[in-house]
Amino acid sequence: MWAARATFSLLVGVLTDSPYPVILFARLFAILLAYAGFLMGRRDFQPGNGVQHRMTRPAVAAADVVYERIRTLIQRGELQPNERLIEVDLAQRLQATRARIRTALVRLGQDGMVVLTPNRGARVKLVSEAEAVEILQARRVLEGLAARQAAVQATAREIAELRRILTRMGQKLEQGDLLGYSEGNAALHAGIIAASRHETAARLVIGLRAPMVRFQFRTILVPGRPTQSYAEHITIVQAIADHDPDAAETAMRAHLSGVERTLSRTAGAAARRLPS
Repeated sequence: MWAARATFSLLVGVLTDSPYPVILFARLFAILLAYAGFLMGRRDFQPGNGVQHRMTRPAVAAADVVYERIRTLIQRGELQPNERLIEVDLAQRLQATRARIRTALVRLGQDGMVVLTPNRGARVKLVSEAEAVEILQARRVLEGLAARQAAVQATAREIAELRRILTRMGQKLEQGDLLGYSEGNAALHAGIIAASRHETAARLVIGLRAPMVRFQFRTILVPGRPTQSYAEHITIVQAIADHDPDAAETAMRAHLSGVERTLSRTAGAAARRLPS
């Protein structure tokens, strides 16, 4: 606004001080060019409408963010086992470039969560029964260690949080919300690993892709398993609260052995229900 007033004042001075029309118009033309140059130099000036307008572009997700979001979609089952991963669709869904989607899929392939096939693209990995059993066997050792360490390291606040999670799991069980119970189960295991302060065990457990096994096989839906699972978790948390490392490790190993037995009985039926 101030620029317009200044220009008007300058024009008035030109008109009153210049006796010759040619000189007058030359000065006027120079002033207009200078003013136009001023506007074009503004970063927020958009030619065509003569008004100030801040030009913005939609935010594009960073490469690490894209990787984590696709990983989470797979772990939550929003991208299902054996589902084809189309770069264009994922780019639109995640507001990311195709190059970043492609980079994320390569990383997920290295993690063992995605299968990359030349000339055929990418698919979410379908975990076989044999691999699922191996994952549970590895978890039994690593999470048994984590439970032992948690019994030594856990603070009163951490133990209280484990009890709160356990209470919510019991409520979900009473409500018949087995998938909600399963989510609480995952939170409880994560809380125990965090309380253990064993970084190597935590890193190795993350690499085992346990959420994919949990989603694909859904052992918690097997009749009788939810009640048994809840009782096993009560025993684990109580041992940690009692600061009894031997009991905590034994209880965690027994729990995951139970999951393994249930999975072995139901894996064939679960695999047949998956989309081809």
